[in-house]
Amino acid sequence: MKLSPDEGLRFSRREWLAIAALSASAPLGLSRRVMAQDTAADSVERRISTLVREYEQQGFHRTGTAVDQQSADWLCEQVRQAGLVPTRESFSLDRVDLVSNTLIVGDRHIEGIPLFDSAFTDARGVRGRLGGLETNAAIGLAETSTNAAATGALGDARRSNRHEAIVALTRGRRPGLCPSNADSFQQPFGPPVLQVSSEEATWLRDQAQRGNEVQLIAQVTRTAATAINVTAAIPGAHPDRPPLVVMTPRSGWYWCASERGGGIACWLEVMRSLHATGPSRPVLFVASSGHELGHLGINAFIDRRPGVVAQAAGWMHFGANIGAATDPGTTLQASDDEFEAALTRAMTSSGLNVDRRIRRGTIPNGEAEAVHRGGGRYVSVIGGNGLFHHLDDRGPHTVNPIAIEKFSTAFIALARTMAGAA
Repeated sequence: MKLSPDEGLRFSRREWLAIAALSASAPLGLSRRVMAQDTAADSVERRISTLVREYEQQGFHRTGTAVDQQSADWLCEQVRQAGLVPTRESFSLDRVDLVSNTLIVGDRHIEGIPLFDSAFTDARGVRGRLGGLETNAAIGLAETSTNAAATGALGDARRSNRHEAIVALTRGRRPGLCPSNADSFQQPFGPPVLQVSSEEATWLRDQAQRGNEVQLIAQVTRTAATAINVTAAIPGAHPDRPPLVVMTPRSGWYWCASERGGGIACWLEVMRSLHATGPSRPVLFVASSGHELGHLGINAFIDRRPGVVAQAAGWMHFGANIGAATDPGTTLQASDDEFEAALTRAMTSSGLNVDRRIRRGTIPNGEAEAVHRGGGRYVSVIGGNGLFHHLDDRGPHTVNPIAIEKFSTAFIALARTMAGAA
């Protein structure tokens, strides 16, 4: 993203006048400190903008693909620039590669994406009458919100195997095809489910009411593949103390500019700050692949380190949509009152609001789930985003670098406290 002169300077005319007044009335040292602080913030925002742009332009960030590998190389270089030594930790999977995934109704072909944790079809697919999930039609028609394909009426229909196949209209905040993650990737269940755009809803409901015959094809191949977690570590002044773990996912369905970019940027800013200040305890960093496939990457990271979940001093999870520009909002997830209060203070000091808090004991979304189930302590932030899992999640308009910089400031303050840094 190329910044315009006004965007590059950051200051509005009112702000420039305020600075000029301060310079005229305040001691010279104070005015210089103010200018230096603004210049530093501007530098961080530029760095964030560049980082998100480079990440997005790599392509579709699906786990175990060529883009995933190239993105890991790129992120390793970013870790080096932050002052640490990166490590590539690989894990294996049977990657799903799409062959033919379409719903054929008369002479219309509607392209889709199958659920990756359901069954698939052969090249012939499934033929039969289209009807609602409450009917005995061969092919059911459902609607689902993003990442809710295992719950509600669709989840029930999948578990009951009432239909030979299911068409799922995806309901994101914006019209389009917004695929759900495959939370049960390693234990798939139910009939083939083809996800299609919400823009087809009216027409397909009419076809279901008429009971028209359709053909659903959800054909894929499986390819043995390797995915990469990028990790790094700061030993700390007292390496025998329990570590702080800082994690963020780095994979997803499409370009993921606003879904993943903000979290990766904050992860690197925390790394850069703790490297400079020197923490008391060890700090482990992990940017995990496998997010959209049941969190394969963070599970592999934990499996390599038996006992790390409960033994760690705490986990910081930078989840999806941090600093997204479209329909933003902040959800805070925490294991306990102490951690939640500490993160709230840090966010408030950075000028950020907490729009929603997950009730204590609720299983959190994202990679924090693995820590919750393992009995570890954690804080987690997930943002709102009108382009979540959407093909249009790309371009400079999707992220707010100023907001991401504020999040990074809050996370740095909390990480320094948790790690015992100066």
